[in-house]
Amino acid sequence: MQVATLGEQLREWRSRRRMSQMDLALDTEISTRHLSFIETGRSKPSAQMLQRLADCLDVPHRARNALLLAAGYAPDYQERALDSHEMAGMRAIVEHVLKGHEPYPALAVDRHWNMVAANDAIAILIEQVSPALLAPRVNVLRIALHPEGLAPQIVNLGEWRAHILHRLDLQIEASADAGLTALRDELAGYAVEANDNGRGPVSSIAVPLILDTVAGRISFVSTVTIFGTPVDITLSELAIEAFFPADAESAALLQTLA
Repeated sequence: MQVATLGEQLREWRSRRRMSQMDLALDTEISTRHLSFIETGRSKPSAQMLQRLADCLDVPHRARNALLLAAGYAPDYQERALDSHEMAGMRAIVEHVLKGHEPYPALAVDRHWNMVAANDAIAILIEQVSPALLAPRVNVLRIALHPEGLAPQIVNLGEWRAHILHRLDLQIEASADAGLTALRDELAGYAVEANDNGRGPVSSIAVPLILDTVAGRISFVSTVTIFGTPVDITLSELAIEAFFPADAESAALLQTLA
């Protein structure tokens, strides 16, 4: 597969951010002529200039490495597995956050929503999921919408399905990640469940996950946490999704189950 040139990559990111050459030139305090020369390959930017351009375009770490390589520079950001020796401290922090959220479910995912860690309370979410979907690598969005996953248990499936697909649309727009695009296509292609009756009633505050479990009906709302100043690709793409009870009845049931 042919690797895109630096100019092609910059034009793609400008297009995704809906910025003209003049917009980007003004934001980075260079001339439109200089930027045009960079995009056409007539001028080679410094590594520092590339970082300024990437900052203005909000380019993810992984894609910044691609820009640097296309310009002939070494990549700035390393990618280390979360279970590597170098990441032991970060792994401990993630596990501490997940454990501290009990008795409510929480999990950590990578950029493609593959689960890399979870607390014990996640059992309430996956106890009726097909074992085939729990084989490594476990994808939490696939579990959420697959007919053999959570889909038959989700009371407001239409609303939750629309929420997940919209979330993926925003991530794809921000990252240009082909893996996320393939995942969205897969999820959108699943057979519609009987409880998937369109969007459903949209909450004015947050989209809940209303789940019929073997212990009873539980309503959740979730929050997503990311690391604020990562310089490692793995850490920059890691997210922790924590589920909270959406009402007093759900909180009481989760406390009882714990």
